[in-house]
Amino acid sequence: MSQYYKAVRTKNLFDPKSKDAFKLSRSKIDLFLNCPRCFYLDRKLGVGRPPGFPFNLNSAVDKLLKTEFDIHRANKTAHPLMKAYKINAVPFQDQRMDEWRDSLRRGIRFLHKKTNFLVTGGVDDVWVNSKKELIIVDYKATSKSAEVNLDAEWQIGYKRQMEIYQWLFRQNGFKVSKIGYFVYCNGNSDKEAFDAKLEFDIKVIPYKGDDSWVENAIIKAHKCLKGNNLPKAGNDCDYCNYVTAVNFKL
Repeated sequence: MSQYYKAVRTKNLFDPKSKDAFKLSRSKIDLFLNCPRCFYLDRKLGVGRPPGFPFNLNSAVDKLLKTEFDIHRANKTAHPLMKAYKINAVPFQDQRMDEWRDSLRRGIRFLHKKTNFLVTGGVDDVWVNSKKELIIVDYKATSKSAEVNLDAEWQIGYKRQMEIYQWLFRQNGFKVSKIGYFVYCNGNSDKEAFDAKLEFDIKVIPYKGDDSWVENAIIKAHKCLKGNNLPKAGNDCDYCNYVTAVNFKL
């Protein structure tokens, strides 16, 4: 085994004997909720799920939206989408916005003292309403013929994402609105010609978050990592089901 491979497998893993805070990202909390076994393998044993392909178009949409909203942030004006959906808010001005957005280097973070977990997440945007409440905003991009919504069962991950961000900002002392928004961009594929451009229909979807589950999830994730036995797989974990099927065949 090469030294590089050893370093990859031992970096940022949970050590119950360590007194240093253990960084736990928003996505890893979601991983725990989806499959405790995959979470344990990833965060304690260094065996992560195979990486997926990068969604470069989604990243491009995110960057363009952030640039667009930042113009209104600097001018202290409401974005046309806010006006169209009668949202009484403007983009929130704060010198930490770039930090809060950068989940890899910083993000919005909070040290959960009961577990010594440094919980982190990278938010897409933050608005502020007339009540001085912060509004958590998440950008999404897709392309489908049906109208975008939050009704699919798999979109529970989107809702958890929003609620963890709301929890993180509240733990940092901010007054946060229960209502967050998904700025959902749907690529239009029924045009007569491509003409070297992809057009999007944009819908702003309100979501009333409830972060009451977050604290308990963090405590359970900590208990999972402190255990010495491999936990049960999630009922619908495709990765664990695949491994089980392969082992059965072999």
